Amino acid sequence: MLSNSDPTSAVVGFGVGLSLIVAIGAQNAFVLRQGLTRSHILPIVAVCAISDAILILAGISGIGALLEHAPSLITFVRIAGAVFLLSYAVFASKRALRPQTLAPDQHGNGSRLTAITMALALTWLNPHVYLDTVVLMGSIANGRGEIGRWWFATGAITASAIWFAALGYGAQLLTPLFAKPNAWRILDAIIAVMMTVLGVSLLLEL
Repeated sequence: MLSNSDPTSAVVGFGVGLSLIVAIGAQNAFVLRQGLTRSHILPIVAVCAISDAILILAGISGIGALLEHAPSLITFVRIAGAVFLLSYAVFASKRALRPQTLAPDQHGNGSRLTAITMALALTWLNPHVYLDTVVLMGSIANGRGEIGRWWFATGAITASAIWFAALGYGAQLLTPLFAKPNAWRILDAIIAVMMTVLGVSLLLEL
């Protein structure tokens, strides 16, 4: 019989990681939009995947237990995250009112630094990311034994990298649809609502 220290923990980690990462959120919405505009996809995917890897490893190393005993830190992150998400919602609303079109060879005009900064903010200013990757994944992984937890981490990190790469580069398959302004209006309206709901929910959790 296989034990928790066997490589099967990597399969469990892959499944758990994918189930948490695939959920619609601010980070995924941003990666999708960058993919649609073909704007700095590689650095954005790398930032998101590497950030997830750091957070997952932090949780497995025991930092998750420390976060559970640091409510003031979580409160600060919630406030900062809410302000950022609500600000992003305003910009998405403005884009929805003045939608763009997307030609097959069009690329985004934003700078790489701006895109990377946005990806970092959407990742590290979201307290739900800490709860999912650091606390939840950390607790599950640490229940699989000394060796099994690292196999679990390998699976979860692999799931994250595959998902963000698929989301960023796979978005280009939707290019014909987003050649129409109304498609962008709908997408940005959905993003604006999503960011508003997430931002308000963070404030209500204080």
